[in-house]
This record gives sequence, C-alpha cells and structure tokens, in this order.
Amino acid sequence: MSAEPRLAEVTEPDPAQQAARSTDQAVKETLEDYTLRFAPRSYRRWTPMVVATTALGGIAYMADFSIGAGIGLAHGTGNALLAIAVAAVVIFVTGFPLAYYGARYNIDLDLITRGSGFGYFGSVLTSVIFASFTFIFFALEGSIMAQGLKLGLGLPLWLGYLVSTLMVIPLVIYGMTALSKLQVWTTPIWLLLMVGPLVYLVATDPGSVDRFLAYAGTDGDGGVNTASVLLGAGVCLSLIAQIGEQIDYLRFMPPKTEANKRSWWTAVVMAGPGWVVLGALKQAIGVFLAVYIIAEVGASAAPEPIQQFKHAFDAMMPSWIVLPLAVALVVISQIKINVTNAYSGSLAWTNSFTRVTGRYPGRMVFVLVNLGFALALMEADMFSFLNSILGFYSNCAIAWVVTVATDIGINKYVLKLSPHAPEFRRGMLYAVNPVGVVSFVAASGLSIAMYFHALGDTLQPYSPVAAAVIAFVLTPLMAVVTKGRYYLRRTDDGIAEPLLDEDGNPSAVVYTCHVCRQQFERPDVAACRTHDAVVCSLCLSTDKVGDHVLPATV
Repeated sequence: MSAEPRLAEVTEPDPAQQAARSTDQAVKETLEDYTLRFAPRSYRRWTPMVVATTALGGIAYMADFSIGAGIGLAHGTGNALLAIAVAAVVIFVTGFPLAYYGARYNIDLDLITRGSGFGYFGSVLTSVIFASFTFIFFALEGSIMAQGLKLGLGLPLWLGYLVSTLMVIPLVIYGMTALSKLQVWTTPIWLLLMVGPLVYLVATDPGSVDRFLAYAGTDGDGGVNTASVLLGAGVCLSLIAQIGEQIDYLRFMPPKTEANKRSWWTAVVMAGPGWVVLGALKQAIGVFLAVYIIAEVGASAAPEPIQQFKHAFDAMMPSWIVLPLAVALVVISQIKINVTNAYSGSLAWTNSFTRVTGRYPGRMVFVLVNLGFALALMEADMFSFLNSILGFYSNCAIAWVVTVATDIGINKYVLKLSPHAPEFRRGMLYAVNPVGVVSFVAASGLSIAMYFHALGDTLQPYSPVAAAVIAFVLTPLMAVVTKGRYYLRRTDDGIAEPLLDEDGNPSAVVYTCHVCRQQFERPDVAACRTHDAVVCSLCLSTDKVGDHVLPATV
C-alpha cells in the first residue's frame, strides 16, 4: 500500500461505518486529550518543563503524610524510614522504563502494557487494577479533605465526602489543557504551605528531631526489624501504580531532539520515577509530624494530615490564621491530586469498556463511575482501615508494574524477544499474550495468598517481595518458553511510511481515517482489511464485526 491511501468508493455503508457516525461526538471528544490513543505531535505543544510541572502537580496528595504516620506509629521511626527508602528504590527502578516509553512514544500505561507482554485484551485486567488505584486514592484524599472541612467549617463528614467528590467534575472535563494550567499555578502555593511549617519546627525546636529519631512505635522497641520494614514497605509500595498517572501527563512530551535532549531527560526522570523522591520525603515528614503531635496532644489525631498541619502552623502563627491555612493546604492538595485521579481513572475504565464491548460511551461517563466508587469507599470510612487496603492492593500493583518494566528492560533490550517499538493497535497484537498475563496472575495470586497468611505467619510480611521477585523472574522466563511468538500477530500494518522518523520519534505524517473522517498521525492508524484506505485505532477498537481488522500473518 502506498503512503497516501485513497478513500475507496463504497455504495452501501457497512455496519462499522454506521456505528462510527453514530458516535461522532465521542470520536471528537477523544481529540481533546487523546483518550485511548497515541498523542500526536501536532497536539504536544508544551515544553518538557511544563509537562513535568503538570505531572508533579498530581503528587500533591496528603495520603503520603497519613501513610508515613501510620507506619511510624506502628513500627517506629527507624523501621518506617527504612521501609520508605526500600519502597522508593523499587518504585524508582521499575518506574524508569515505563516513564521513558510513555514519553518517548507518547502513549499511556495501558497502551504500553498491551504490547509489553499482555496482548490487546489481556491488558484489560491491568486497566481495572489501575482504575481501582485511582478511586482508592481518590477516596483517601477525599476523606482527608472532608476531615479538613469538618474541622474548619463544621461540615459533617458525609457532606464533606460529597463536596470533595463533586467539586472536581468541572475541573476534569477538559483534559490536559485545563489540568496543565491548574497544576502549574497551584504548585508554588502548595510547596510553600507544606515546607514552611517543617522548616520552622526544626529551626525553633531542635528537640523535635531527637524525639522523632528516638520514637519506638507501638509494636516495637526502637530497633530495626526486617518484618516491620517489609510490612511498612508493602504499604508504601501500594503507590507503585502512581507511575500510571505520571505517564498520563508524560505522554504529552515533545519529541526528543539534540536541541532539547537535556531538558527532555530531566523532565522525564523528574516527573516519571522521580515523583517518588518527593513522595518519600512527604512520608518521612508524616512520621515527623505524627511524633510531634504525640508529644503535644497524644496519638489519636496523629495520622490525620489536617491535624498534623494545624499543630505545625499553630507553633509559628497567630491562632486566628492557623485553621484557615491548614484547611487551604488540604483543599489545594486534594484538588490537585483528585483531578488527576478522576482523569486517569476515567481513561482506564473507558479503555477497558471500549475494547470489551466495541462501544465508546464517552470519557465523562466513566469520570462519574470512578467518582461513584470513590464516594462509596469514603462513606464506608475507608480511612479507618487504610493500611489494610493499601497492603492488600500493593501486591496486585507490584506484580503488574514489575511485569511491564521487566518486559521493557529485559525482554525488549536484553533478550530482544519482545518487539522494541511499542504496539497497541487492534489487529497487530494477539488477544492475550501469556508472557505478561501468566507472570502477573502468578505473582499477584501467590503474594496475595501470602498476605492473608495462607503460607504461614512467618512469610506474611514478605508478600510484596514475592510479588516483585516472581514477576521479575517469570516475565523473561515466559518470553523464552514461548519464544516471543505471542507479541505480534502480524509485523506489517499495511502502510509503507515508517512508524518512527530519523530521530526515533513517532512519525508526524498525517492520514485520514476513512471511517470517522478525522486526521491522525502515522502511529495511530493501520491499513483497512476491506478498503484501500486507513483506519484509526479507536475505529478499530469499536469495529464490532472486525470488518477493518487486518488478518494474522504470523
């Protein structure tokens, strides 16, 4: 087929064309934030630093303070800091290849997962895992905001949960364009409110540092204990799926060139795996503030960020301004992260639903679905059993992220059994690839069994380690056993134009999809099976009869 396919003459519109026209509005919606799609060069007008700032704005969540406080209160400062460090190293190492692939090839983590061991339908499983991550953490942040609204405005918790849920809807409608502005403008204020009190406390009360370092926890004697470190690390590792939300922004990075390679790499590392550096610092600050509160008023309020910052502000400011500032910090943080949670969760749900049903109902439908799940968790008082939820969830998240990272780092670059260039289009991939699916199911299943004491109390703390090790070992082993044959069902997409340009960036050559009549860049289209034309990836996904899907050749 030539690089410029012509639109074929068709006298009778086929069912796929009729379905595409009936969902024309949904197709146009995806052109705002490229839901389910490769993000084209024509849309990616932001500088690397703007993209990085937007991505980092999404980690302004207050949950880190609660997570750190919970681990510190249970296991002591020494065990908590080691647990935080162990988790941060794992998250950074596994997040690096994923962030690079998302930024380099301008696709989100679900699209990366499809071609990195899971297959076209196999990655639906991990999309649900990621969607669960977004509403769990939305509920956590919403609970923290409700605590702030109760303390500052006297709102009952149930009403605070509702307010924190509804207020993000107008902000998340317009995708990357609106979110980039929100995150860039609010980040300096958030940083000032978060760092200021900590600096003041350390400078004016050096004894607070000694009390922090000496705190033994309720379950320990102050010494370092391997089981305590691993239990704490397991809770922290529930955040490993945060890299998916970072990639939802990093996919809008500009092409990497000689002129911008330094700023490009800085942005990718800082806003990709580098998010965990700030996350770990916030967790450590959470331990510090919890210990400070225990010394001041007791342990009951120590895990609540609103109480942590209220007492921190109280030490440095007049009483009349303390509560407004604490509430402002909590509200700004909640908005910054929960627009990201709602946005990324809607992408994950939409992606799964579209592939399974062949219908695209519009991303806003799943914004509301995600918010509904989050609100239900809040009303069920998930904050009171936070560590149990996160400890269980981390096993699934670790198994998924480590599997994909290993496929990229080992199977693609070392064994060369996985195709180097990412692939996500229907027709090019097998429905299910046993490499990723078997590795993920085995790693998550066994680690969850360990977490619930099925293999004995001694092994229970090691469940996150098991999830990571099993996924890391099985992923290349399965690629070798299957000889990499289940990655691609065909190696040629029927278009002569290369996918990548001379610099290794996705090609910017434009084609017109003959189904929806919209223009898309080269990586987002494939040749049509029945017409001398091309079809975009979304129309391929919504083709219920498979009329346009290319046949297998391998």
